[in-house]
Amino acid sequence: MESALHVKESQVQEAIEQLVRLTGGDPESFDGSLITQMVQTCLRMSADTHDTGQLKLINSSLKEMWYAYRIFNEYTESRKISIFGSARTPDDHPDYIAAREFGRVMGQAGWMCITGAGDGIMKAGHEGPKRAASFGLSIRLPFETTANEVIENDPKLINFRYFFTRKLMFLTHAHAVASFPGGYGTQDELFETLVLIQTGKSNIIPVVLIEGGGGGYWEHWEKYVQKNLLDNNWISSEDQSLYFIASSPQEAADHVLGFYRNYHSSRYVREKLVIRVQQRVSEEQLASLNADFASLVREGRIEQSAALPEEEDHLDLPRIIFTHTRSHLGLVRRLIDRINEYGPDADD
Repeated sequence: MESALHVKESQVQEAIEQLVRLTGGDPESFDGSLITQMVQTCLRMSADTHDTGQLKLINSSLKEMWYAYRIFNEYTESRKISIFGSARTPDDHPDYIAAREFGRVMGQAGWMCITGAGDGIMKAGHEGPKRAASFGLSIRLPFETTANEVIENDPKLINFRYFFTRKLMFLTHAHAVASFPGGYGTQDELFETLVLIQTGKSNIIPVVLIEGGGGGYWEHWEKYVQKNLLDNNWISSEDQSLYFIASSPQEAADHVLGFYRNYHSSRYVREKLVIRVQQRVSEEQLASLNADFASLVREGRIEQSAALPEEEDHLDLPRIIFTHTRSHLGLVRRLIDRINEYGPDADD
C-alpha cells in the first residue's frame, strides 16, 4: 500500500512539473519548485476533509495575492508609502488637509502612495500625489462599496474580499507607513504594523504619525501606550523608537526621507543581519556602533563588508553585518538612525 501511494505521489509530481514547463516555468529552479509545491498543496486538499467554505477562502485569497503582486510588480522601481486613516474625515478637516499635503510632498520626492481607496484620509492621500502615483486597496464592505473619484477605474485599484490579504499588500510593498487619526480599522493597521516590525516579521521601515493643526490625537494615543503598555512592561522602552510623531506633514516627510539617507535595505543571510548602506562608515564610527549596540550582537562584532556570496541584489552597495540576536528590533531601528547620522554629507 505504501509503495503504491509513493508511486502515485511521484506521478502527480511529474505531472505538475510538466504543467510548470508548459506554462513557461522551470521546475528545476527554486521559483519553479515553489510553484510545484503550491500546486501539490492545492491538490492535497481534494483528499482532505476541507469544507466548501474553507476551499473558497483559500481559493479567493490566493487569487487576490496573485493579482495584487502582479500589479505592484510593474512598479518596483518606485518607493511607496502606505497611508492609514479614517474614511469619515471630511475634506475641510485639518487632518484631511494635512494628509493631502503629506501625499503631495511625498509625490514630489518621487514616492508612490498606497491607501485604502475610500473617502476621507484615503482620498486625501491620493489627491496629494495624484492618480498616476497612487495605489488603491479597496475592501468590500456593506457601507463602503465604491472607490474614491481619484483612483476609481485606475489599473492600480485592487479589490479585496479579505482584510488579511489587503493588509499583507499594505506592508509587503511599503517602504514607510504614515498614519492619520482614525477608528478601529486605523488602529488595527497601525498596531499590526508595529507588531510585525517589533517581532521581525516585517522589514524595519519608518512609521510616522501625523494629524492636522490643533489636534491631540497622537498625544493621547502615546500617553495610552506609555501608561498601559510601557509602564506594565508589555513593551520595551526601545519599542517607542518604532514610531515617530510628527508636528507637520513636512516634518513627517523629512523623517521618512531621512531614514533612507544612508540606509538602503536589509535582509538576513543565515544568522547574519546584512544592512546595505549607501556609504561606508569610518573606522571610528564603526567602533562607536560596536560600543553602543553590542547587545544586538550574539557573537563576534559589527563589521563592514562587501556583498555576501549568497546575495543576488544591490551587490554594489557596502554592507554593515553582524550576527544578530533576532531580538530588540527597536534597538536595531536606533542603530539604523545612527548609521544615517553617518551618511552622505555628515559632519565628521
